[in-house]
Amino acid sequence: MMFETWWLLALPLVFGLGWMAARFDVRQLISEQGALPRSYFKGLNFLLNEQPDQAIDAFIEVARLDPETTELHFALGALFRRRGETERAIRVHQNLATRPDLPEPEREHALYELGQDFLRAGLLDRAEESLRRLMSGPYAASAKRVLLELYEVEKEWQKAIEAARELQALEQKSYSLQIAQFCCELAQDALQRKRPEDAVKWLRQATEENPANVRAPILLGDVAAAAGDARAALGHWLGIERQDASYLPLVADRVVQAYASLDEEGKALEWLRGLLKGNLAPEVLDAAYKTELDVNGPEAAARLMRDQLRRQPTLLALTKYFEAQAASTTHTAAQAATIASENTEAATQPPAQATDTQAQEVTAIRDLLQLRTRNLARYTCRECGFRARLFYWQCPGCNRWETYAPRRSESLG
Repeated sequence: MMFETWWLLALPLVFGLGWMAARFDVRQLISEQGALPRSYFKGLNFLLNEQPDQAIDAFIEVARLDPETTELHFALGALFRRRGETERAIRVHQNLATRPDLPEPEREHALYELGQDFLRAGLLDRAEESLRRLMSGPYAASAKRVLLELYEVEKEWQKAIEAARELQALEQKSYSLQIAQFCCELAQDALQRKRPEDAVKWLRQATEENPANVRAPILLGDVAAAAGDARAALGHWLGIERQDASYLPLVADRVVQAYASLDEEGKALEWLRGLLKGNLAPEVLDAAYKTELDVNGPEAAARLMRDQLRRQPTLLALTKYFEAQAASTTHTAAQAATIASENTEAATQPPAQATDTQAQEVTAIRDLLQLRTRNLARYTCRECGFRARLFYWQCPGCNRWETYAPRRSESLG
């Protein structure tokens, strides 16, 4: 009985304590909100309405009234950098990084943001210096990723390899695709400096890093071709079919030149004809048309393009067909004009004039199609959609590696 009486007395006491705690929390919240300047809420409102310029002005006022608000300074610095005012962003983050009372985690945050400011401003040496101070701690992985981007911009490929390996160990994520491409870049530089031995060394390392890398055998073929070994070059280039046949269009012209140096244009033509049946890339179409034209003349080239149009009609194939037709009719018209000049009988004149008119009509159609398709076929990045007339292993738009499809696509857009 005494226990029940005590419990009844305790209930109002517990209720009263809860009511007092709630009142205290509400008063504290109202006090904290009242301590925030009105400019803070104005700045938030501008941010929500996507008005960063007005938000910056409002936050600057808050920072002037309360210089100790580090989070606000970080927000200001990020806004300055986003708007392109890198000098102001650098000044904000430098002031934070040099504050003696700043806790170490926030100092590292300031150094990381400062490194990004320097990178955006093009001050690459200072960006590297700031980021190098963060090789351990919570910002290590982020700093290494920015450093990797920096080394790619500077084309410091050996440093990029080191940074990628460090990231690979830190994140337990494979960077073999990027490392292999960095090795290929070093091989390309060695080839330009006439140092084929160094190029071969880097290309072998690229293959070890990523056996699926197609760029390495292409460059190994270039090394062999430069040394005068066309057979070895063909071995590298034709071997790409075993790795990824979709990349064969990139070496079509190289293969033709190698066969030509061996006086085996017929083998090149046979290879291209076979490739054309299964690979409708414009690069293969161009190489097949030029080789057929050189080896067998315009009429054979026109027949090849006519067969191609039956297999899959495209504007590029139609253009090549009329190019061959124009070359054939021009040659026929020239022959007719020569015969007409040697024969003065009137009966021979009308056919010559008709042939010349036909040649002019075909040439006009060819010129119109060439004008229409001049910029039609482009390489397109699978990630960002950036289109270019040249093939890039690293997309100029999004800076990612191996995102370009290895064949040009026809697009009227």
